[in-house]
Amino acid sequence: MEILNYINGEWVKPSVTEYFDVINPATGHVIAKTPLGTKADVEAAAKAAGEAFVSWRRTPVNDRVQYLFKLRNIMREHGDAIAKLITDECGKTFEEAKAEMVRAYENVEVACGMPHLGKGEFVEDIAPGIDEIMIRQPVGVCATIAPFNFPGMIPFWYLPYALAAGNTYIIKPSEKVPMTMQYIFKLIEQVGFPKGVVNMVNGAKETVDGILEHPAIRAITFVGSTNVAKYIYATAAAHGKRVQAQGGAKNPVIILPDADMEMATKIVADSAFGCAGQRCLAVSLAVTVAESKNEFTELICDAASSRVVGYGMDSGVQMGPLINKASQQRVEQLIALGAKEGANVCVDGRGTTVKGYEGGSFVRPTIISEVQPGSEIARTEIFGPVLSLMHVKTIDDAIQLVNSGQYGNQASLFTTSGNAARRFRYEAEAGNIGINIGVAAPMAFFPFSGWKDSFFGDMHGQGMDAVEFFTQKKVVVERWPKEWSRKF
Repeated sequence: MEILNYINGEWVKPSVTEYFDVINPATGHVIAKTPLGTKADVEAAAKAAGEAFVSWRRTPVNDRVQYLFKLRNIMREHGDAIAKLITDECGKTFEEAKAEMVRAYENVEVACGMPHLGKGEFVEDIAPGIDEIMIRQPVGVCATIAPFNFPGMIPFWYLPYALAAGNTYIIKPSEKVPMTMQYIFKLIEQVGFPKGVVNMVNGAKETVDGILEHPAIRAITFVGSTNVAKYIYATAAAHGKRVQAQGGAKNPVIILPDADMEMATKIVADSAFGCAGQRCLAVSLAVTVAESKNEFTELICDAASSRVVGYGMDSGVQMGPLINKASQQRVEQLIALGAKEGANVCVDGRGTTVKGYEGGSFVRPTIISEVQPGSEIARTEIFGPVLSLMHVKTIDDAIQLVNSGQYGNQASLFTTSGNAARRFRYEAEAGNIGINIGVAAPMAFFPFSGWKDSFFGDMHGQGMDAVEFFTQKKVVVERWPKEWSRKF
């Protein structure tokens, strides 16, 4: 597949000499090359989006959402083809890729409600003969800097809301996984958006910096590591933009003694090892309380050892590879670090070779027990299929442990006690809380929350937070007097 930019309704071949190899992580084969674009590409896209904004914001909201209805339908029709591309360039299983796209469709569906979501407020007679109105208006040109791990879903946390609200848009896919968005933009082309309303530029850091610095781009969204999120947030804010920057995570799950252990094990395993652990809501730290330790440890080790690893398009495969060899090496080094710090690698996924896919970047599910609070392995986001086990005596200790971390993306609790569940929900310092849930991913009509170093900004993605982010409020105070009556 040739990777091109999409600017002003046209497919454009960037004038570049450098390309980034797109690797199928299961085979190790190069399947495409991403052009490493320049600030000139961003300039062209921003100019097109800025010109299109003049007429797009004047398009009635009912007409704007008709395009989104069409987009949702055509994406669903091509869902399997999109999912196959996700599997090939990202590594997750075909079923995981299809599930990813369901969340994309849901966000388009919610954004189609913009005629209602975008309503303002009105109060008459705030003073004699004077009314006051709050209306929402679009921000202007907006952009998404997308990650590799959910190439089809994450841009749709933002794009449909921005368009429905009357903004124009630029997407910069991850250079590691450009094929998914390339295919989706061919569908966008079929929908027939006016020229310049939706644009795509490919590239790496220079392209990102071009987006962060461009004066015409007014709002930016980002998902990725915390270090990069801080850079995105600081740089974009310094250039006067509103920003959503979602960072890393170290998501804990607490297992109380009264939990249904078999159910908890299955759900935690799916969370920790689904998508090879490459998602910001993956459980990466399991905290057993009191006598839950032995049973849960035995069950989760069995679950990790039995998980089928391979190419995501093959039947029966439950987990695919990591995104590339560099990630594989990093994860294996972190496992070794855990052992060096005194933890016990009771299920070791290092050195994995899958028959027929010897060139793949595989790490089997790994369990590290006896991890100590404050150790580097306990603090670091591994972003791989590695679950660390810790043990405490009481739920008080467990909640304190949860709240001591630098991240606050997700925290989960497994219990049959309503009292314990309510207390955890009340006290846990995380933006997404799971009760007997391993991946507390909000539906599209709720915000995708995140606290502490997991998020930088004010409004989150999805739902009304997205509406707030992609609109600016204007307050109008008006009177229509027959004569001037104000007296001082």
